[in-house]
Amino acid sequence: MKVVCVGGGPAGLYLAILLKRQDPAHEITVHERNPEGSTYGWGVTYWRGLLDRLREHDVASARAIEEASVRWHEGVARVGDLTARQRGDEGFGIGRHRLLTLLADRARTLGVRLEYESEIGAPPADADLVVAADGVHSALRAHHAGHFGTEVTTGRNPYIWLGTTKVFDAFTFAFTETGHGWIWAYGYGYGDGHSTCVVECSPETFTGLGLDRADRGEGLALLEKLFAGVLDGHPLIGRDGASWLNFRTLTNRAWHHGNLVLLGDAAHTTHYSIGAGTTLALEDAMCLARALREHGRLPDALAAYERRRRAELLSAQSAARYSARWYENLPRYIHLPPHRMFALLGQRHSPLLPYVPPQLYYGLDKAAGRLEALRRLKRWLGPRAARTLQARSAARRG
Repeated sequence: MKVVCVGGGPAGLYLAILLKRQDPAHEITVHERNPEGSTYGWGVTYWRGLLDRLREHDVASARAIEEASVRWHEGVARVGDLTARQRGDEGFGIGRHRLLTLLADRARTLGVRLEYESEIGAPPADADLVVAADGVHSALRAHHAGHFGTEVTTGRNPYIWLGTTKVFDAFTFAFTETGHGWIWAYGYGYGDGHSTCVVECSPETFTGLGLDRADRGEGLALLEKLFAGVLDGHPLIGRDGASWLNFRTLTNRAWHHGNLVLLGDAAHTTHYSIGAGTTLALEDAMCLARALREHGRLPDALAAYERRRRAELLSAQSAARYSARWYENLPRYIHLPPHRMFALLGQRHSPLLPYVPPQLYYGLDKAAGRLEALRRLKRWLGPRAARTLQARSAARRG
């Protein structure tokens, strides 16, 4: 099969790796419009579950990604001068540039052709399969806009994606109160002495602080002052073109048309606050490769891919909607004691939380946790109690 993949991000590169492993005879070319080695963003996050799935599909690339990642086991929430820390799931951070380099090297090793500074505006006519992995503003998707039925919903809060030389030892949330409302940051390390730092606030705080009018240097200086408590004197860094945005949640009515199929952000986006964008893109690639392996006819494979991924994404998309909503309603939670606020921050994906008073929800969640602990204790004690009774019964019979 001749495969043309447009977009050299994680989704496109990983799909090329998987398809080449499934059948070395596939002729696969990845076209990326930017020069090799250039990328936007800083670090990306993922969790242990993704690493396990990567190992199942390609041990070599999974090992390289894990070795190049930093990891953490805790989360930290700093509200003003108060701090709460708690254990959590094992998380990982890796520089986006490093991730793309590792995937590109693996793809080349397998025989994939990579074409950089190569922009494809329309689906090539001579390919058996054309993969649109060219992001939110996909040119290939726009070529059949009427069929795909793209819808975009713009979020309320402005945010900016920055870096810093402060290396966070845990996934860090920092909330700072100003005279114009709260502003907050998410920070996580990703290697090479750097961390990602995403800053977000309400529109009222954004304009009240003058961030809508500040130039790049003035804006960074103000943010460094506001988050001095967590930055420890380290600077915030903005790449060329870094600007405040409002998150765009993208959906499509259809994901494939003829031999053209959407992958990653070209098909769907989820709010950055759940840290799942790269994971979902890589899982798209896994699902599409599996569908192409299991179905002999291309239309059946693309239909199966779309059907399966739509179903798998429901929980992540729901979590992203409620997560974004939690931050948009931050004043509802921010004045709780830090450990309680942090607990509800961890529950922000819950569809019930917006409708239950925060203190009541916290109490109910704690009670449910105690009940689950009791259930686990009963499951652990059950076999042991049974063995003890059996031993006593045997002793009496003896």
